Amino acid sequence: MTARTDGQRAGAGTAARRRPVQRRSLERYERLLDNCAGLLDEVGAGGLTTKEVAQRARVPIGTLYQFFSGKESLLAALAERNLDRYLNRLARRLDAEAPQGVAGFVDLAVEEFVAMKRAVPGFCHVDFGLVEQRPSGVRDDLHLLDDDLDNNAAVALRLRTLAGGLFDTPDFAVALRVAMECADAVLKLAFRNDPDGDPALIAEAKRLLRCYLADHLPV
Repeated sequence: MTARTDGQRAGAGTAARRRPVQRRSLERYERLLDNCAGLLDEVGAGGLTTKEVAQRARVPIGTLYQFFSGKESLLAALAERNLDRYLNRLARRLDAEAPQGVAGFVDLAVEEFVAMKRAVPGFCHVDFGLVEQRPSGVRDDLHLLDDDLDNNAAVALRLRTLAGGLFDTPDFAVALRVAMECADAVLKLAFRNDPDGDPALIAEAKRLLRCYLADHLPV
């Protein structure tokens, strides 16, 4: 995989051109992402334009380009925010419920993802990457979260960190990466024709992940 240059992205894993610090700028930044998510539900990634996002957010287009280099950068920032929020939600549930082992972790991880699919604006179009076919204005949809790792690999790394020592056996780095690809495919299928997700396919995704990852536990 080839890393993106600074002209294409601000740096590895950095979606925004300039991350705001001041409160007013941060409010505009978040408003742009909120309106990007809302517009995705109306027109999809193919119909999304930076001009319309700026108009909906009630900011000058120049302000948008202070934060984002273009459509790809905007979508990358939304994917990054979605992942941060997902991990925070999952961390709270892990603390509250203290699940047992890999099976318990898998169930909560899938449940929080499904909950966000059902309720978070734009999440069915951009979760931690593009769900649909790559639209114009996006050159690299596989590296929205990180310049060097593809989206699923970047998510797997963050999940392994969140899980603490649960996935620290030598085989788990590859196993978790494979599990992410499997989960991505099955959960996309679950939501393809059902906005709430097909319950049978969601259950199968959990079962698949539990069984596969259990095979990599030390004896």
